[in-house]
Amino acid sequence: MLDARDISVRLGRSVIVQGIDFAAKPGQLTAICGPNGSGKTTLLRAMTGDLPCTGTVTLNGHDIARLAPWELATMRGVLPQASALAFPFTVLEVVEIGLSRGRAAGQTRAAMQALARVDLAHHAGRPYQSLSGGEQQRAQLARVLAQVGAARDVDGPRWLFLDEPVSALDIAHQLEVMQIARDFADAGGGVVAVMHDLNLTAMFADRIVLLAEGHVLSAGTVAEVMTSETLSRAYGCRLQVGTAPPPGTPFLLPHAARLAAE
Repeated sequence: MLDARDISVRLGRSVIVQGIDFAAKPGQLTAICGPNGSGKTTLLRAMTGDLPCTGTVTLNGHDIARLAPWELATMRGVLPQASALAFPFTVLEVVEIGLSRGRAAGQTRAAMQALARVDLAHHAGRPYQSLSGGEQQRAQLARVLAQVGAARDVDGPRWLFLDEPVSALDIAHQLEVMQIARDFADAGGGVVAVMHDLNLTAMFADRIVLLAEGHVLSAGTVAEVMTSETLSRAYGCRLQVGTAPPPGTPFLLPHAARLAAE
């Protein structure tokens, strides 16, 4: 269980998120959505221990503020929006960085399995910098998957924290990455993902936490949060949510979006 209470983050003189309560369960994919500047990444980084905050965050019953970095690394993996590397690592070496900080240090086989999972095993020997932006994003996902290993073990569930994991990907790889996240949750792990694509969110998420101006505007199941009224309030434009044929997954109609002033 991930349980964050009264989370507030101040950067300089600006309060980015304030008084947020957030919960996520293993076996579920919980999406953090909202407009630009609403505090999605800030909240995620606070809950992973990568950004100072007030409030408390517990993961699998442990206060993350009391855990050593190596202990956190065995429990959760974090995929940031961007990962800059200055040294000429190969793709395989990037993934093995995750192993050196996780539960299976030195296991090249595990790194190759993670690369195969993201369809990059054939690029293992290439310089990381030679990959496209989308390929680099998938290589970083492989690093995170190698770090956490199985979705569950005797110590409990593992967790993936993903910040815009499909932002640089084509449609096929968007679906592939979201299916990886879905499979991880279905295997008993926990997934928390910052998402911009609301249609993909509706397809793969169990729950949504919708932020606006640093606060939680709505939280609940996809059907509960993805309503025309709620999304229009969050994004400041008129949005119309429809319902697809069975299984009835909500979806947005982009062509029906209009600026609020129209």
